[in-house]
Amino acid sequence: MKNLGINTRIVHSDRSFGVEHGGVRKPIHTSVQYGFDTVEELVGVFQGSVKGYNYARQGTPTTAALEARINALEGGVGTICFATGMAAICATFLTLLKAGDHLVVSQFVFGNTNSVLGTLRDFGVQVSTVDATRAAAVAEALQPNTRMVFVETVANPGTQVADLAAIGQLCRDKALVYVVDNTVTSPALFQPRTVGASLVINSLTKTIGGHGTALGGAVTDTGQFNWANYPNIFEPYRKGEARQWGLVQIRKKGLRDMGGALSSEHAHTLGSGAETLALRQKQSSETALALAQFLEAHPAIAKVHYPMLPSHPQHALATQLFTSGSWLLSFELANAEDCLAFINRLTIPTVGTGLADTRSLVIPVATTIFWEAGAAVRAQMGIGDGLIRFSVGLEDLADLQADFAQALG
Repeated sequence: MKNLGINTRIVHSDRSFGVEHGGVRKPIHTSVQYGFDTVEELVGVFQGSVKGYNYARQGTPTTAALEARINALEGGVGTICFATGMAAICATFLTLLKAGDHLVVSQFVFGNTNSVLGTLRDFGVQVSTVDATRAAAVAEALQPNTRMVFVETVANPGTQVADLAAIGQLCRDKALVYVVDNTVTSPALFQPRTVGASLVINSLTKTIGGHGTALGGAVTDTGQFNWANYPNIFEPYRKGEARQWGLVQIRKKGLRDMGGALSSEHAHTLGSGAETLALRQKQSSETALALAQFLEAHPAIAKVHYPMLPSHPQHALATQLFTSGSWLLSFELANAEDCLAFINRLTIPTVGTGLADTRSLVIPVATTIFWEAGAAVRAQMGIGDGLIRFSVGLEDLADLQADFAQALG
C-alpha cells in the first residue's frame, strides 16, 4: 500500500491481513485469553516462532489492526499500541535505557514528558535538556554514554520546531536512537522517518484519533536503526531479524511486564477516528493559520506562536518539513493580567485541557498544565504567565474569528 494516497491507506490498512466473516470493518475482539488446537502451538507463540495471541495484555486482533493503520501511515517496519501516549513514551524510555545511560531531550516538551524526566533521573539515567531548535546544542550535550535523543516535531505549547533533519544526521553519525514525537503534526503532515528517526511516538488520543473519545498511544520503528549494535537489547530478544529487536523488547517489557495495554474497544474507536485524519488536519491547519493571522494583526495581542507565520523563529524550517501547520497555536495578550477574563468571554471554545479534538479547546498554560513544573522550567521553555494555548477544532473560521473579536473587544 506504499504507493497509495494517505486517505486510501488510512481507510484500508486495517484489512491488510483479512477481516473475519467478510466484514468491511475489523470487529472488536474482547477476549483476554486465546486457545490453541495443540500445546505445541501455544509453546510456539510464547517462544516467538509462531504468530498468534496468548494474552490480551500483549495485544489482540483489534489492537493489531490499529497497529497496521499506524504503521502504514508512518512507513514503519512495525508498530506497538499502548493505553496512552505517555505509556508509549515511558515504555520507550524504561525498556531501552538503563542506569548510567545518558539521554538528550529537547527543553521544549509536553509537561508530562518533562515530569517523566525527573523519574528517569531518580532511576539513575542522566538527562540533559537542550534547545533542540539548534542541532549544535544537541551535539554539544552528547557524552560517551549517550544512548538516545528525544524531540517533538512541534512543541506544546510554545510551537518551537526542532531542527529535525540535522539532529537526525547527527544521530546517524553517532549511532544514537533518535525518538521523535509526531503527535502535533501526525503522519498526515510529516513522517519522521524522512529525517532519520529511529522510533516515532504518537499520542493516538489526539491528532490520529481526533475526537476526544478514547485514550491511546503508539511507538513505530522506522527500520533505520541497527539494533544489533545496541548494547541494551536483552539476550532473549536477540534472535530473528535484528530490525525487530527494539520492538520486541518494547512489547515484552512495556506491555507484558509494565501492563500499559490498549483495550480493544479503544483501539476500534481510535481506528475509526483515524479514517478522517487527513481531512481533519487539512481543515484545522487552514483555520489555525487564518486565526493566527487574525490574532497577530489585532492590537490586543502581544505575540502569536504558530510555525506557519513568517514571524515564527522556525518558520523557514517548518515550511521545509511540514505540509501545513496543524491545529496548535498559542498567543499572549498585550495585557497579560486579562488572560483568565478573556478566556471566560469566549463562547465557542471549550475551556479545558486536551488537544486535537473536533471542537476547539482553550487553556491558560502557566496556571494549569505547567504549574507543577515551576517558574524556572516555565521560563526555560518560554512560557509566560499570560500564555494561552488554543487547539483548533472543526468549527467554521468565521465563527471563531467573531468570537475572538468580541472577547478581545
